[in-house]
Amino acid sequence: MEKEELVYALALQKTKGIGDIYAKKMIEICGSPKNIFKEKGQTLQKLPGFGRMALQNLFDSSNLAAAEKEVELLEKENLQTLYFLDKNYPNQLKNCADSPILIFQDGNFSFENSKCISIVGTRQMTRYGSDFCESLISGLKEYNPIIVSGYALGIDIIAHKSALKNNLKTVAVFAHGFGSVYPKQHKRYQSQLLKKGGFLTEFWYDEKPRRENFVRRNRIVAGLSEATIVVESASKGGALITAALANSYSKEVFAVPGRASDRYSSGCNALIRDHKAAVITCADDLINMLGWAPQKKTSTALQTQLFLNLNAEQQKVYDCLKSKKIGWLDNISLDCNLPINKMAALLFQLEMKGLVQPLPGKMFQFVYG
Repeated sequence: MEKEELVYALALQKTKGIGDIYAKKMIEICGSPKNIFKEKGQTLQKLPGFGRMALQNLFDSSNLAAAEKEVELLEKENLQTLYFLDKNYPNQLKNCADSPILIFQDGNFSFENSKCISIVGTRQMTRYGSDFCESLISGLKEYNPIIVSGYALGIDIIAHKSALKNNLKTVAVFAHGFGSVYPKQHKRYQSQLLKKGGFLTEFWYDEKPRRENFVRRNRIVAGLSEATIVVESASKGGALITAALANSYSKEVFAVPGRASDRYSSGCNALIRDHKAAVITCADDLINMLGWAPQKKTSTALQTQLFLNLNAEQQKVYDCLKSKKIGWLDNISLDCNLPINKMAALLFQLEMKGLVQPLPGKMFQFVYG
């Protein structure tokens, strides 16, 4: 992203009363963040849902001035900026409607062509939760997934440390800017994470950790990965918010069961009881559900079709999956520029024609032609 456009994107992100969803709509209509600020106020007020207060906030000159200083700080600290329309923006997160228009990255890592899971849980973890987390990540080592978490006390930091122990990449998502570290005692792990992953945040450099920031952080933790695993949680807590967000994004959610009497298993047991999470008892459960294990070739002979007789949208999906051989629902949806609900229906139609095969974990495999 060019520096001038970045300044305008930052100013848009800074504008009160304009959230990420509406900011994306404005960019789609106007063409770019710069074009939004160059547009006449009378024209902007005609946009659906754009009020006088939002217009006043948008043209507050202090936002542009602050954005220019932020760009200088980002360059000074050698931090990367990921814009939601750029290729380096994580694909999994891009498909979430409320994902940030900008995120900032510290570390040399990429989510492209990588398996990725999020592991979350209570800060008040027990030995049971800690041991399970370590065992789970050890069992996933051969599949080389990126482990995402929130860098908090308890399960989060155990997930990061276990990933490092198993030589896996791990990414921590901050609820504040890169100018501080929360909790402070985790500053000692920063250099280790930067060697095998790094950090992400949507918050400007000097933003301090605030209560509301943690919920915003959780949507990134949920959105980055193909599955979220809740290891331990009480009946209320941030891990359950992350699970709810993952479900809202149509991601896979898993929960570790525990004894009915255990306080920090009550949240996980409730997720399982309410069919909001699948049971996970070992790494193999996750591997099988997500379709990571090599698939055996089916011996069932497919009836040869001389003419496929597909409509335009079916043909588009067919051609996409034919080139990929195997793909995840969200990625196929992005590649074909079709909404997920539409894509799910088209894939079902192709399955009925014997052209694709569904796999666990919302994966689909090309099987004909």
